[in-house]
Amino acid sequence: MFTKRAVVSAVAAAVLGTAGVAAQTTCTGIGTCNLPVNASVTVPALVSLSTGSGAVTLTAPTVDDLVTGHVTESTPLEFTVRSNRSWRLQVHTTAAANWSYVGTDAGVKPISDLQWSTDPSGSFTAITGTAADVVTAQPRTDGATQEIYFRTLYSNDFTDARNAPGTYTIPLVFTLVAP
Repeated sequence: MFTKRAVVSAVAAAVLGTAGVAAQTTCTGIGTCNLPVNASVTVPALVSLSTGSGAVTLTAPTVDDLVTGHVTESTPLEFTVRSNRSWRLQVHTTAAANWSYVGTDAGVKPISDLQWSTDPSGSFTAITGTAADVVTAQPRTDGATQEIYFRTLYSNDFTDARNAPGTYTIPLVFTLVAP
């Protein structure tokens, strides 16, 4: 009988792993022995966020755009979300105060010159270093899409350092949260 218990324990440990065996159980009988064992798994909040592009190319301003004070992108950055529970999407930058600048004219563009919105004709919110909710309380999904539109602000003063010729870059972080 000792051998039968050892074999049952060894098989249970091999199948479930020692962490899966809650307590030792014993089975005895003549000819057959049924040993009920529970198996369980804890499914965590699972999320997936993807986009077709790892970069956003913003439209260069024209003279008219400087007069208007901004350029609103007509094509959004589109994300695909998969989540097994409710979720929210957040955005922020890791830049401390300004975009990085490559050029020879001392360009300085504050991070707040980039704004985002979920509606190209709606109100826009300035990017900050603190995560801001793009959308909240979204239901679980197997492939919802979320669009984000960008607007770049410019000064109507052609001599302003925000308008200096060069390449400006700002790192963005999008975070999918399933609280």
